Amino acid sequence: MRYIFGIWAAPLVLFWGWYFLSINDLNFGYPLLSRAFNLAIFDLYGELLGIDPATIPWMMGKAFFVDTLVLLAIWAYRRRKQIAEKVRLLRARYFSTESAPSV
Repeated sequence: MRYIFGIWAAPLVLFWGWYFLSINDLNFGYPLLSRAFNLAIFDLYGELLGIDPATIPWMMGKAFFVDTLVLLAIWAYRRRKQIAEKVRLLRARYFSTESAPSV
């Protein structure tokens, strides 16, 4: 499962790292991190898809969010017995069946 998390995290780190460095024009002398390159790439994608280029990062963010939810659901399904046991222990600890003393 750790390899799946790594394969999932790599595109997230690469894309959002590039996006936030380039949108803030922190290029360190590297042209691929410049704001002009960012705008050119999203203009190209917008023209190819026929949509406003400003909506593309939000669309990608939503797609990454859905991917994250799917991956977490798979992980939770695989660990459902351990999660259920942890919930059972926490419930017993904080919501014991003993009656609380009245005031």
